[in-house]
Amino acid sequence: MSDPVALPAIDGRSPAQLAGDEAWWGQVRALYDLTDEVVMLDNGYWGAMARPVLHAYQQATATVNAGNAWFGRLAFPLLFDQARVHLAEALGVETDEIVLTRGATEAMQALIGGYNALAPGDGVLYADTDYDSMIAAMQWLRARRGVEVQHIALPEPFDHDSVIEAYRQALARYPRTRLLLLTQVNHRNGMLLPVAEIAAMARAAGVEVMLDAAHGIGQVETPLRALGVDFVGINLHKWIGAPVGMGAMYVRRGRVRDLDPYMGEADHDDIGTRIHTGTVNFAAYLALPVALELHQRIGVANKRARLLYLRNRWLEALAGDDRVQLLASPDPRLSSAIASFRLRGQASMAANTATAERMVRQSGVFVVPRDGLASGACLRATPGIFSTPAQMDALVAAVRALSASRTPS
Repeated sequence: MSDPVALPAIDGRSPAQLAGDEAWWGQVRALYDLTDEVVMLDNGYWGAMARPVLHAYQQATATVNAGNAWFGRLAFPLLFDQARVHLAEALGVETDEIVLTRGATEAMQALIGGYNALAPGDGVLYADTDYDSMIAAMQWLRARRGVEVQHIALPEPFDHDSVIEAYRQALARYPRTRLLLLTQVNHRNGMLLPVAEIAAMARAAGVEVMLDAAHGIGQVETPLRALGVDFVGINLHKWIGAPVGMGAMYVRRGRVRDLDPYMGEADHDDIGTRIHTGTVNFAAYLALPVALELHQRIGVANKRARLLYLRNRWLEALAGDDRVQLLASPDPRLSSAIASFRLRGQASMAANTATAERMVRQSGVFVVPRDGLASGACLRATPGIFSTPAQMDALVAAVRALSASRTPS
């Protein structure tokens, strides 16, 4: 029987050497059934399943549907536990430190809302680059815990030292801060945060960190233990390529009781008592090991190198165009697949939405507007590991066409 996730040999090449090998990445692309309706550059929403994962999901759906409760009650629990073991091994943590969820949002809301080491008058802190649902959860702590909620705007354009300094100044400015939200890779401009450095600074100030790793796990090497963060929300349907509706929550061993039991669950040290997803999508979890196997076959370092190769292609092509404002850093320490731009002077959400609509209508290039940055709205472009240099070039041509057609103000 042929290997369902077979790939050609890497032959000892480094990730940087492999990044531009179109034949090798063409083999990866061949594992996916992808739309040709548009140039798809919104691969940050979720990651398409590769064909082996899709087949596993479809077969599992048929098995679950046929077996119904008989399968769900007898066979599924063991298979579910095996999937959890596979994930723990992939993340380099212990099985009892993770629980599977329906996504990073569910995990982060449970972590933020459940964190019980806050007293009235304590402070919590977030940034403009954090995700909307997590910001809402941090703001909710005002009513839930009686805390003071503070927020900061990260520098733009951003560089490593200015980002570190922004958090250093914020922790000094708000000395009552006891909880800090960090987003490893944010969905607005794609900045890869220097989490370990900021977390160490926070620990020294007596501040706990909640890490949103939704866009980090799968495209960035993320050794959870080395980050110095005990609470992490994880997505599996973005850069891991698992079926939609899958995530995980990580709580370092010994920290479970720092979270309230979820909605009256029993109060003991099982991480599962800190979130209750209910009846899960059985088939999705059964397909997870196949997604993890393919992810590991490709390799996170190779994924990252390829994604940065594609990202840098369009950013470098537009770097000298004064009509376009690029919201990205050339520093690889701060770079991810995601990067954003806006036409110079267009900072409203309405203007960027209109630009995105014109781009897809005129050039067939699909990017998405994002709001929430202190500097205003932007357009986000996100290649996937199956994207091509030609698609990056199509993005460049589409942006140039739009900027050239603008009426001077």
